[in-house]
Amino acid sequence: MNEIFFIDRCLGTKLADSLRNVGATVEIHDDHFHPKMNDEDWLRIVGKDNWVVLTKDKKIATRSLELLAVAQGNVRLFAFVGGDVSGVVLAQAFVNALENMQRFIRGNPAPFIAKVYQSGLVKPCKNQKELLRMLPKTSE
Repeated sequence: MNEIFFIDRCLGTKLADSLRNVGATVEIHDDHFHPKMNDEDWLRIVGKDNWVVLTKDKKIATRSLELLAVAQGNVRLFAFVGGDVSGVVLAQAFVNALENMQRFIRGNPAPFIAKVYQSGLVKPCKNQKELLRMLPKTSE
């Protein structure tokens, strides 16, 4: 399984290089979207493309518009929660977590939000059931 990892613009470019160096396929926010595009808009698009989102925006899990976009776009999202660290430390954390993220993807249906720690540990934050509950009910 060769996932495509989408790097949120808040992460910079060191991460893309580090992940590519260990064989990961990576796409960068600014190569596809306007820098000021709302998160909820690109999240839906990236989810439909089946890319895996990497971010350090911990607040995505608390903002209703972004959560709704994650649910609607069937997004698989990993958020770094290891504090305010340098780009090098952040990149190493995601490299350390790569195998754990791939295992998490295999074991958890989209959409989901998971946390990535500096050690490479990956823990669930919001699962499919929680996220899909946010979607408006359709009357048929």
